[in-house]
Amino acid sequence: MSASDIGVIGLAVMGQNLALNLESRGYSVTVYNRTAERTEAFAESRTAGKRIHPTYDLESFVASLETPRKILMMVKAGEATDALMEQLLPLLDAGDVLVDGGNAHYADTERRLAQAHTCGILYLGAGISGGEAGALHGPAIMAGGCREAYIVVGPMLEAVAAQGVGGACCAFLGPASAGHYVKMVHNGIEYAIMQALAEAYDLMRRVLGMSGQGAAEVFAEWNRGPLASYLVEITASILRYSDEESGRPLVEMILDTAAQKGTGKWSSQSALDLGTPAPSIAAAVFARIVSSLKGERGEAEALLPGPEPAADVDRSELLDALRSATLLAVVIAYAQGMRQLRDASKERGYGLDLSEVARVWTAGCIIRSQLLTPIAEAFKAEPELPYLLLAEPFRTMWIDHHQGLRRTLARAHEAGIPVPVMSSSLNVADAYRTARLPANLLQAQRDFFGAHTYRRVDRAGSFHTEWESP
Repeated sequence: MSASDIGVIGLAVMGQNLALNLESRGYSVTVYNRTAERTEAFAESRTAGKRIHPTYDLESFVASLETPRKILMMVKAGEATDALMEQLLPLLDAGDVLVDGGNAHYADTERRLAQAHTCGILYLGAGISGGEAGALHGPAIMAGGCREAYIVVGPMLEAVAAQGVGGACCAFLGPASAGHYVKMVHNGIEYAIMQALAEAYDLMRRVLGMSGQGAAEVFAEWNRGPLASYLVEITASILRYSDEESGRPLVEMILDTAAQKGTGKWSSQSALDLGTPAPSIAAAVFARIVSSLKGERGEAEALLPGPEPAADVDRSELLDALRSATLLAVVIAYAQGMRQLRDASKERGYGLDLSEVARVWTAGCIIRSQLLTPIAEAFKAEPELPYLLLAEPFRTMWIDHHQGLRRTLARAHEAGIPVPVMSSSLNVADAYRTARLPANLLQAQRDFFGAHTYRRVDRAGSFHTEWESP
């Protein structure tokens, strides 16, 4: 057997599909998984006639690769990645390339980059988005770390990536943990958009009494306009799907508790550390946390009365307002994510090109959307754009749609229906466009109880007042 072009470690669905994707682009691939049974099952079921070679120990895996060796790790983030690196690094030579394609925390990526560097290994942290289908047919790939590593392995990653209007949706975005940081914020935006769509569905269902099929038709219509995106598209498909056993919409048979893998939480934690305003992403994380309190929510429903959700409203008028609300919630989710990336880039020295980030997201990834092309154009025209709503066409979207967002929130609150992402979207936008906020009172309170001082509007310097006269 001749030496393979690249090796893939980790044969869960993403790893399997990336191996198949690489092979379909003309590369020979060696694969390895910690459990031999999974390797055997993959080899028997999916690799016939393909240049994919199974191995059953790390020594054989490494020996099978052409030098400099190029290895893609697709194992669970955290301790599993650390354990694999401890076994793998002693088997490699200086100049070999190691790519972590998992959802690693950016701090772990920086630690592993330093660890690999001490061994002369070229290391990349690559965020990969697109799910199972994307891994097989073309994901978006956000790489960061060692530029020399990207020079070696970048052509392979670009070959397997999705193709967008601007080329391969894969790029080297910056040093250190830039790739995994961008992927983390991508996932935070994903959380916010998914929650906004869930809120829209809830209002259709509980206020307008719409069926799953009826709601699906609305989302399908939205997918033909500015909201056109992967997430809106699959929402329509989900709502159309019937449960074979009951005949009801399958979505209504699914328990209303949403899980999370941590990236949304990490994104919110980092936003707080940076002091960057990303409340919609945080609201989406907290919404999932509240959903997990299923038993408590059932008891509280009987003890804490509220208004009747269903009401005699003009369906067409509410749906029009709801479309505006959903559009702005999505735009503001992107705006918050891009602002966080801007602030993180400055603090962490990533040197991110936000136009390039948006371009990489235009195809393959979960948050791919028609909106990303004008987002990329906005940041290309003004790389230091502080907030997306200040640029066209998003400023006009705000002008045209903010009243619809306000009407939607008023109706939702009157009906007692939670809309945390839509609400936080309006709150942060209204705060951002307000020249004078009540933070002057907050600072006076801080000075009252803690002598934290304050600044004045009429003169320079810091001041303290003895608010309680003796």
